[in-house]
Amino acid sequence: MSIKEWPQAQRPREKLLHSGAASLSDAELLAIFLRTGIPGLDAVGLAQSILNRFGNLTSLFAADQARFCEGPGLGPAKYVQLQAVLEMARRYLKADLTQRASLTSPGDTRQFLLAQMSHLQNEQFCCIWLSAQHQVLAFETLFQGTIDTAAVYPREVVKAALRHNAAAVILAHNHPSGIAEPSQADQMITKRLASALMTVDVRLLDHMVVGQGIVVSFAERGLL
Repeated sequence: MSIKEWPQAQRPREKLLHSGAASLSDAELLAIFLRTGIPGLDAVGLAQSILNRFGNLTSLFAADQARFCEGPGLGPAKYVQLQAVLEMARRYLKADLTQRASLTSPGDTRQFLLAQMSHLQNEQFCCIWLSAQHQVLAFETLFQGTIDTAAVYPREVVKAALRHNAAAVILAHNHPSGIAEPSQADQMITKRLASALMTVDVRLLDHMVVGQGIVVSFAERGLL
């Protein structure tokens, strides 16, 4: 039975319009993106089979073009469409973050960092520069590394802090492995950066490690 033959309240599009996007399952949301199914599977069935193959939406969104296109129902056109949607979401979150009167919610910071960094294939080290009132001044990528590490230089971080006239900073870097557990090296460089930033009166509020679907906070772990 095709989705058009389903009771109206169960159809993903109608359900979204009536109850909002949050009421839909991952498969239903993906089905709206797919629009159509394939022989033997309606759009929701196809979406569920794709999620079964990738495990979850996060893994699907992080897939490169070759892996994304290797199964039925997905191809280059859908890959391009998805990348455009994801980039629009990242730009929306970045604009929303920088337009806030102040950054007060760790949850909002986590959501922003997941959108900006969880899909990256190489390790990157970023800073959220803040004013004395914790208004976001800029989000900046300072260092990029290999799949394993990024070389971080305290002098460059201090120079960036002065350039933005920042009073505080939240550091962030991603672990392409997907495991967000801070390493010993992460803890060592954080201590060096905290000391360097202290010389120019910039407070290190947190260092967040971004994995697959999770962000670990140094501040919450008592590591600062």
